[in-house]
Amino acid sequence: MAKVYPSATASSRPSFSAPPASSSEAATLTVWRKSLLFHGYGFTVFDSKGNLVFRVDNYASGSRAEIVLMDADGKPLLTIRRKKLSLGDHWLIYEGEAAGKPKFAVKKHVNLIGSRSPVHVTPCSPASESCLGYEVEGSYSRRCCVVYDDRRRQLAQIKRKEAAAGVALDADVFRLIVEPGFDAAFAMAIVILLDQMFGSRGSLLRV
Repeated sequence: MAKVYPSATASSRPSFSAPPASSSEAATLTVWRKSLLFHGYGFTVFDSKGNLVFRVDNYASGSRAEIVLMDADGKPLLTIRRKKLSLGDHWLIYEGEAAGKPKFAVKKHVNLIGSRSPVHVTPCSPASESCLGYEVEGSYSRRCCVVYDDRRRQLAQIKRKEAAAGVALDADVFRLIVEPGFDAAFAMAIVILLDQMFGSRGSLLRV
């Protein structure tokens, strides 16, 4: 397998920041479905310069029913938990490691005749958010998805990644393109939940 980004080391990486809202350029991240921990499950995410920006490290023997998205230094940014006593795939996203009121609820849309929007994301406090909700369209298994807001504006996109020689990498390595003004950590949380719902290699949670 081709190298993803060999330059990502703890001692050399600068802190990551998404482009400002006034920027006309999107942030392109490389997502690797592999934990930095030996015998672990998770994700490692790099920016366009090869610097580590996000990580998810779940031990194979872990029993905590949650997934924590961290920055490059291991600081928790968002925590994802399955909603208790709910039917189907219904998840909650919390700020940091807080166990208080969740920020977003994410639900897998079940429709026997099919739906172009298999995942719906809604703020838990709509009055505090500028957007009433988000929808994800496309196929995660094919690494071809788009996140839209309630005004049908494209905010993030998942695409297959190609090596320098033009050869497509396997599905464990792909691009996450985040539009200016959209929270890159939140976009990555959506990726994690898509993997939980539609990933072919099973859940990151071992519960």
